[in-house]
Formats: sequence, C-alpha cells, structure tokens
Amino acid sequence: MAFKQMENIAFFLAFAEKHVAKSELFQTVDLYEAQDPNAVLICLSSLARKSEKLFGKPGLGPKEAEGEKRAWTEEQLKAGQNVIGLQMGSNKGATASGINFGLSRHM
Repeated sequence: MAFKQMENIAFFLAFAEKHVAKSELFQTVDLYEAQDPNAVLICLSSLARKSEKLFGKPGLGPKEAEGEKRAWTEEQLKAGQNVIGLQMGSNKGATASGINFGLSRHM
C-alpha cells in the first residue's frame, strides 16, 4: 500500500512539473512522511493558481500576473542610454571609509 501511495504522489509531481516552477515543487517524502508540509502547501497553491488557465476552473488565491508587453521606439532606447543612474557608483550615502578593523576607537 505504501508504494502505491508513493507512486500516486510521483504521478502528481510529474504532472505538476510541467506547469509549476521547479522551486515550488516538493519531494515525495515531504508529503508521505510529513517532513515538509509547507513545501507541499506551496506546490498545491501554485498549481491551484494555474488551474484557471489549465482547466478553465476558478483558481485558488490571487490571480497569477501576466507579463506586460512593451514596445520601445528607437528614439526611446537611445535616450535611455544617455542616462546615468545614481545606482552606478554613487557615493552620496554612508560609506565604510575610515574604518580600522581591530583597533580601538580614538576619542
């Protein structure tokens, strides 16, 4: 009986593998031996979100986001190349300069 149950879990995982991200899957022992019920819940929730697209049935939880297609003109792409963001080497915030590791503070 145990092998049949584990085989059924493996069949479920084979189906889920096609529709769910690999990071959201669980291993057979996670469910059979109750080692990681949180991983099982994540997989079930993820598959339930996909059910609307797969089967036309209402999903569970929030609707999965769809990618937004963006079309940029050549002029917009060239304008974006001239912008230098503050993320590129900005030193306006706090820095670690002047730290002496291993020495006491001189006051």
